Amino acid sequence: MALMLTALTSALPAAAAPEGFLRVKAHDIVDAKGEKFFIKGTNLGNWLNPEGYMFGFSKVNAPHSIDLAFRELVGPTEARRFWQNFKDNYITEEDFEFIASTGANTIRVPFNYKLFTSEDYMGLNDPTEGFRRLDDCITWAKRHDMRLILDMHDCPGGQTGDNIDDSYGYPWLMTDAESQEQFINIWKQIATRYADEEVILGYELANEPVATYWEGEEREKLNAALEPLYIRTVEAIRTVDPNHIILLGGPQWNSEFGNFTNWTFDDNIMYTCHRYGGEPTSEAIKSYIDFRDKTNLPMYMGELGHNSMEWQSSFANTLVENNIGYTFWPYKKIADSSMTGVDVPEGWKEELVGFVEAPRGSYSEIREARKHCSQERGVELLNQYVENAKASRMLKHQDYIQSIKLDK
Repeated sequence: MALMLTALTSALPAAAAPEGFLRVKAHDIVDAKGEKFFIKGTNLGNWLNPEGYMFGFSKVNAPHSIDLAFRELVGPTEARRFWQNFKDNYITEEDFEFIASTGANTIRVPFNYKLFTSEDYMGLNDPTEGFRRLDDCITWAKRHDMRLILDMHDCPGGQTGDNIDDSYGYPWLMTDAESQEQFINIWKQIATRYADEEVILGYELANEPVATYWEGEEREKLNAALEPLYIRTVEAIRTVDPNHIILLGGPQWNSEFGNFTNWTFDDNIMYTCHRYGGEPTSEAIKSYIDFRDKTNLPMYMGELGHNSMEWQSSFANTLVENNIGYTFWPYKKIADSSMTGVDVPEGWKEELVGFVEAPRGSYSEIREARKHCSQERGVELLNQYVENAKASRMLKHQDYIQSIKLDK
């Protein structure tokens, strides 16, 4: 009976969705009136899934390793205080207002699955924290006429096997049954809570699954596990939410789609690709276009950027010409190559980064690293970083914003 209900739910016709939801229609995303919605926007990277380079680190890059460094520098209590301060101030409604002012219509919200569990993460072990943060995003998006893509950037066990998924060096999600069940259950919880939230464009199940570091039979095994996991997860979501688009990324940094063979199991799915570097031409993304045409489903460029203004402008034109919506990465970080920036606090590089990047593999090395930065100075610098990141003080990179053509 449960299987029958799942099948019936996933087969609901487009007309069954409430009026405010977007749906896929061939290569397009459309509203209830059949009018096309073309995704243009940005990513809130670093907010709910910290990455080292956005703090100016080069060696320490995964969320858990950043947290460990901060605990070793300022202690567990001050580290918890920093993360709460960071989450409260790095992204606020004022950021949503600014993003909307650029002409963007969509914000992709990357998050770590741990925000929905009792696992320690960013200073808390509270399974309601993720809902609190996403609830805020929904409220702000409604006020500023934006759509949201909810992106599980860090999945149970790790879907990528590199720092960006906060994992342990291997994409265990592809092989570990318990991680897969947790992945499916969290998505079902999210879909249950937000089934009626029209401001959400869709759910992106797993960011950049299966990195490029595995070859031969190992890669084939990992890639082959992805589509069945997607199908199971979509089926679970459809038991509680028949309304939202579900976005599926390809393996090898959202760049390979040849392992996908079943795109008719649900009538409201689409695919998402990423591209950093290379020529900003149609020929360079021909494989994405070909897969889009073969499936007759929309293709969306969820991440691109970190390049020259000329490259970004050319690529934005290419994507528009090929009917591929996009969200540039990222919205805010230290330095440039983002829509907005965090001004580097005086002493940040020499003192705080000096400690974080120093050898800390033993307790004696941790003590030695303290020559770079004291506990008191570490607290001061972390607090100043948050102050500089606030929307009222952030740097606005107008050349970058113009290059990604959100207002065209």
